[in-house]
Amino acid sequence: MLELDAITVASPERVLVRRLCARVAGGEVLAVMGDSGAGKSSLLALLAGTLPPGFIASGRILLNGRDIGALPTAQRRVGMLFQDDLLFPHMTVLDNLLFAIANRDSRAQRVLQAEAALRRAGLEGHGGRWPASLSGGQRARVSVLRALLAQPQALLLDEPFSRLDAALRQRFRAFVFECIREQACPAVLVTHDVQDVPAGAQVIELAPEPDSA
Repeated sequence: MLELDAITVASPERVLVRRLCARVAGGEVLAVMGDSGAGKSSLLALLAGTLPPGFIASGRILLNGRDIGALPTAQRRVGMLFQDDLLFPHMTVLDNLLFAIANRDSRAQRVLQAEAALRRAGLEGHGGRWPASLSGGQRARVSVLRALLAQPQALLLDEPFSRLDAALRQRFRAFVFECIREQACPAVLVTHDVQDVPAGAQVIELAPEPDSA
């Protein structure tokens, strides 16, 4: 469960988010919409622990009952999925996935986990390929697998569908939301497109306030 309790975010010029409250259960999606400059990216940065200096934030971020607001990014157990796949070009697909899996397991066990994930994504046999040899849709699927293999307790989606063509976008959306449901991971999706919002998702529309922070 991800809980946002009276979250306020302000830039030096104005309030972007004021006293936002939301609860996102495992497998559910909170969709955050709004025009450019409305505070969507700032909200994600706050949740990830990467809010730039000069911004002011208050409120509590609770993840499975733990207040993560003061923790560094690496300790929050929050995954990120961006517009670009951000795969390591010098690593094979398999090694990209192994990078995300905790080293507490043997390499053989980690390889089995990665190969099982590739099969689920329809990418069986692609582990030895380089990211540059994959199609855009294949790279996008590998990026989702890598994010989820790290076993995040929450997932942040920063317009991950925006650069895909219409046909691929629809299939990739379905794949991402299916993975979120299967892993029972609460997710926060930032998007400009209402078609990116899955059925049954909570939707919050952000609009910046004109007054000075």
